[in-house]
Amino acid sequence: MKPYLSKLNLLVLALLVSLFSMAQDNASDSTGLPGDNFDLQGALQMFKKASSPEEFEKLLNEQGNNVNNLDLNGDGEVDYIKVIDKADKDVHAFILQVPVSEKENQDIAVIELEKTGTASAVLQIVGDEDIYGEQTIVEPTDDGDDALINGWNYSNQSGPAAQTEYRAAGIIVNVWLWPSVRFVYAPGYRLWVSPWRWRHYPGWWRPWRPLAWHTWHPRRMVYHRGFVVVGTHRVVRAHAVYRPFRTTSVTVRTRHSAAVGRYRVTKTKTTVTGPRGRSATKTTTTVTGKRGKVKAKKTRIRRN
Repeated sequence: MKPYLSKLNLLVLALLVSLFSMAQDNASDSTGLPGDNFDLQGALQMFKKASSPEEFEKLLNEQGNNVNNLDLNGDGEVDYIKVIDKADKDVHAFILQVPVSEKENQDIAVIELEKTGTASAVLQIVGDEDIYGEQTIVEPTDDGDDALINGWNYSNQSGPAAQTEYRAAGIIVNVWLWPSVRFVYAPGYRLWVSPWRWRHYPGWWRPWRPLAWHTWHPRRMVYHRGFVVVGTHRVVRAHAVYRPFRTTSVTVRTRHSAAVGRYRVTKTKTTVTGPRGRSATKTTTTVTGKRGKVKAKKTRIRRN
């Protein structure tokens, strides 16, 4: 009996060490920026799933979907995210915005959508630089694999909010068949502007306490397979539509200034040669944390 108990104790100890190690790894992926608590990939998955911008707003704010864990004003409750559609003809900018106080709002991200043909459309979501430290652009990928794209292999790097690979321009996903996209381009569509504001929220919504990083991080990762981080604005007309409406909060900027200040970004560019003699520019972004310690590196390669 004693040898059996000894082996069992060793097994339990090994399991505990493994769990502790995983928790440490998860903690190291946190940048300390507000963007750690809002999942851009998850937001695009909700937009893909929704049948309308109104439903999209509801999906963003449902606790079980694990897209939103933001508490920008530090009141101990997760913030409500409202959606506002700004448009110019076939171009839409869906602004994701948090009421921080009675007088202030803060943009979290914007989904930029353009119709490119009778049955084609493209989109990207752009995370706000005050939330992510720098503009972070995510778009759908044609498959869910960390794979070979246009002959180039992109490795996964830990880092700010993305937790996925960069890829070169070349493969653009047509989102025309997404229900929310078809809804927006249907005859008679009226721009969705969320009717909710500070302390005036829908009756079904109940705020909850933000989750700790080691709990929140693995829950949000389920959305990262079908989306990819890129370094290029593809939806340029929608980005121009959004720019005059960008809204920021002094409260958010002040409260998170230390974290953003520590997020010093250094970029180095080198030229690499790939298959068949093709050249590309490799950009490495280094995120530096406290005391100059490197917290994360991420690399993207753009084909020349």
